[in-house]
Amino acid sequence: MHRLETLESILERLRVSIRKNGLKNSKQREEVVSVLYKSGTHLSPEEITQSIRLRDKNTSISSVYRILNFLEKERFIYTLETNKNGRRYEIAAKEHHDHIICLHCGDIIEFVDPEIEERQIQVAKKFDAKLVSHDMRLFVVCAKCLLANKD
Repeated sequence: MHRLETLESILERLRVSIRKNGLKNSKQREEVVSVLYKSGTHLSPEEITQSIRLRDKNTSISSVYRILNFLEKERFIYTLETNKNGRRYEIAAKEHHDHIICLHCGDIIEFVDPEIEERQIQVAKKFDAKLVSHDMRLFVVCAKCLLANKD
């Protein structure tokens, strides 16, 4: 997906948000954002922690969870509930997209379908409502898993 913002502009907004919330600046918050931004994918808290531990051995999973909660509340990241693999996180500074999630292996594919987007607006209008946002997740068994289960 196309990025809407550079990492540096996100980090600058994060610093403003930290000050606004009366918190001390934390290198770990910036590290979590950087890891998610650079990965370009959906990471678990454990994967984020492992990545940060490559540079800072003292990083704890509980700190990462607290940081993820703050970043989600401040809308820097989005949470994706995948059922099989628990929560995964992605940077919020991407164009709108939906997700296909394999129930067997946990792979996540991002997609945009203009017809689906338009249809959702039409459905909302049908009920005299205005669509504000939506989150579509399609749960599937991917081609790779289907092939593996044929044997």
